[in-house]
Amino acid sequence: MNRSLSYIIKYALIIFALIALAILDVCTGSNKIPLSDIMDYIFGSSDMSVDYQFTIREFRLARLITAMIAGAALSVSGLLMQTIFRNPLAGPYVLGISNGASLGVAVIVLGSGMFLPSADVSNFAILIAAGLGAAAVLMLILAVSLRVRDILSILIVGILVSGVVASVVNVMQFFSNEVNVKSYVVWTMGSLDSVSFNDSVVLIPVCLIMCAVLYMFSKKLNILLLGEQFAVSMGLNIKWLRVIIFIGVSVLTGAVTAFCGPLGFIGLAVPHISRWIFNTSDHFVLVPASMILGAAFLLCGDILSHTLYSQGVLPINAVISILGAPFIIWIVFKNQRTVI
Repeated sequence: MNRSLSYIIKYALIIFALIALAILDVCTGSNKIPLSDIMDYIFGSSDMSVDYQFTIREFRLARLITAMIAGAALSVSGLLMQTIFRNPLAGPYVLGISNGASLGVAVIVLGSGMFLPSADVSNFAILIAAGLGAAAVLMLILAVSLRVRDILSILIVGILVSGVVASVVNVMQFFSNEVNVKSYVVWTMGSLDSVSFNDSVVLIPVCLIMCAVLYMFSKKLNILLLGEQFAVSMGLNIKWLRVIIFIGVSVLTGAVTAFCGPLGFIGLAVPHISRWIFNTSDHFVLVPASMILGAAFLLCGDILSHTLYSQGVLPINAVISILGAPFIIWIVFKNQRTVI
């Protein structure tokens, strides 16, 4: 079969799967909503109550959009990090950006709990704190990347930053009160339900624009796969390519973490699934494929988190880890090695 035709068929299948999961996700929740009612809302039926419309718009559709955008953003970030570091275990959190966002949230949530008996922190304050924390770590990583040529050194710096941040957060948890510690721990479990429709409207353009910008560097990333020496001989400025990719990945990871909390595993797992399905390392193919599969992967996790436990919602982080780990292990054993 012609390779281009094979790609078209595979794209059609994963897009169809994504649409089916999106419909199922909107119908899933604490109260089951029939598909006919969802269609009535989409086509502007006047028979629906205002409360019913508000539930679909502010909760179901907002959750759907957030899951798709967050899954796509983290998957693209993981793919590019695995390419830049040439490491199959690299992910969107390898630079410590997520830990920086977590530190920002810890400062405002746990910090307030250290001085007040019980302090309630608004979602807006959490978003600002997470953004500032992620930006601070990004500045540090950029400063290091401009002065250090060895990519392994940058990876080590990211790991060290993550370790230091985790230690600082642990100390703050020790001194904070139990109410604020619980609030912070719940935030670290990740959540798609806390994002409103207005929040998702902010998240959409940031992530889609950045994914489009990063896609424009697919040719340079393909050249980089052939080795740094060959890339330099082809006139590729590796240092500035790293800076651009780091900024893009940091913006995507920071935005998702700020709105949804740290969502692990997706950025690590989905790029491998994309390579396995399409059997290629071409970023012109893998970037859009990772976006679609990442959105579908997180939708699966969201559906399971709302259906496996009838009396509440399971932590999305736990569900996606349990969902993805066996599949990745199966891919590794089936192919015996993963091509990066």
